[in-house]
Amino acid sequence: MASSSSLLAPPRPRSSASAPAPAPAGRITPDLPRGTGGTGGAPGGGSAPAARRAAAARWDGLTATRIVLWGAVAALVLVPLGAIVSLAVSGSGWAELASPEVLAATGNSLVSAGVSGVLAVLVGTGLALLLERTDLPGRRALRLLALSPMLMPPFVGAIAWLSLLGPSSGLNTLWTGWFGAPLWNLYGGEGVVFLLTLHSYPVAMMIVTAALRRVPADLEQAARIAGSSAPRALWEVTTPLLRPAMLSAFALVAVSNLADFGIPSIIGLPERYTTLSTLVYRFLQSGTVEDPLAVVSAIGFVLLLIALLGVVLDLLRTRSRVELDAQAGAPAPLPLGRARGLVAALTAAAVLATTLLPLVTLAMQALLPAPGVPFTPETVTLESFERALTASGTLTGIGNSLMLATLAGVICGVLGLLIGAVVARTRARGNGALLGVALLPQAIPGLVIAVAWLVIAPRVGLANTPWLILCAYLTSFLALVVQSVHAPLAGTPATAEEAARVSGASRLRALWDISCRMAVPAAISGAVLVGLTAVRELTLSVLLLSPGSQTLGVVIFNLQQAGAYNASSALSLIVAVAGLAGLGLTARAQP
Repeated sequence: MASSSSLLAPPRPRSSASAPAPAPAGRITPDLPRGTGGTGGAPGGGSAPAARRAAAARWDGLTATRIVLWGAVAALVLVPLGAIVSLAVSGSGWAELASPEVLAATGNSLVSAGVSGVLAVLVGTGLALLLERTDLPGRRALRLLALSPMLMPPFVGAIAWLSLLGPSSGLNTLWTGWFGAPLWNLYGGEGVVFLLTLHSYPVAMMIVTAALRRVPADLEQAARIAGSSAPRALWEVTTPLLRPAMLSAFALVAVSNLADFGIPSIIGLPERYTTLSTLVYRFLQSGTVEDPLAVVSAIGFVLLLIALLGVVLDLLRTRSRVELDAQAGAPAPLPLGRARGLVAALTAAAVLATTLLPLVTLAMQALLPAPGVPFTPETVTLESFERALTASGTLTGIGNSLMLATLAGVICGVLGLLIGAVVARTRARGNGALLGVALLPQAIPGLVIAVAWLVIAPRVGLANTPWLILCAYLTSFLALVVQSVHAPLAGTPATAEEAARVSGASRLRALWDISCRMAVPAAISGAVLVGLTAVRELTLSVLLLSPGSQTLGVVIFNLQQAGAYNASSALSLIVAVAGLAGLGLTARAQP
């Protein structure tokens, strides 16, 4: 690049072909390519080689990498979504949207997603405030227990809670004998909302906790100095600053719950409580409508519009939001005083009742040979585990889940690492768009992504193959790694890359040797999260199911639907224990 003095100098005559004058002693001249000293275009002048070198500089390895990343993101996100929009607009499924069953399923989905989203945010915010801003004893252990429902697949949690509050559960049987009616029948819409809340409040808790740690401590301290009590300062100063995080948590939880299949299918369908996810599954499996793909595409298109509207509103709200970053330490914890022991006991009881109690009843049911058999030392058996592991498709499902989860983790890890590094460490007009497209699927219900890949599968040769499920996994979970990589890199100075460039490294080499290596731990963490999420996933797997491509979640779902409740409980217990073991290892690895 020429210096500013050379740009302001008068142009040399076109006929001049002499070499530029040497620079004065002690003056550093820019390292210009040969032939760039003149402006002439005469034959043999050097402007053509300079133009070729400039073009080569523009089309270096980094540019090629950016093009490849755009191609991958377009193939995984834009093409499937474009296909569902195209089929929905040109298809014949719109008339079916006005049918009573679609309208009823839409209402049930909106109510269950909205109510569970509000409840999850309230519970998550309350726990975040208790565990972060009070002197509650045992906060670390309570925090781990409160997060444990997130590690258990929702459909496994539904089976666990059925063993506790199902119509034939021991608790309801005992309660009926005492009072003449069951304590609570979990089946139906209320049970769906309850379990959706239970399995999504940890997400809200994590989002609000992260925001709570960024609230400057000076604000609360100033309020206390001005005469406010600690509870009043917390309520009037800190809580209003958490509203953006609470709204973001509600949007994320509501979108996720809107597309959940496991809980509505296990808890809702026995009472004819149909949601859009279970209705789409029925349309695809039974063919009760004339053109199932066109109908589900129209449903997916409507949900896509709702999700995009939420994204736009969130962007508009974010543009006018002031970011807070805590530079001082956290304020002194709110003393609970005499209520400290009572609050700790109530919190521990609530957390244990919603986490460990269902697991205990799930284990008891898994150790019995059949439903309704009393739990005694004589009736305890491992037959249910044997039936579950030897059932048709179980080993295939386990193998498919491990294979697809591993591939999804590795591919998302590599793509997410490159996308996060390129967007955070380079300057280009398309960086914001690349990041936005890569993160878009996290705001789109999984139901829409599954339908989108169903539409495009026959055109790309993926129909009736397990690779269709893998593609849907990549679309859904890529954002997890991109966020893990982009956030730390965006907040780190790029001085190391600049030093590498000064030393002669290319843009791509500096990016790879410095930024990518720095972000490898974050990418690995994101990839592991992708793998764990893929193993516990059910909505995408069951909607994209084909012969020989069943996953572990589908196997458990089929056992439950076939009435093999004890076998499904045994397999569910294995999955739940594996998730809790992962939580324990993660907790031990933390400082």
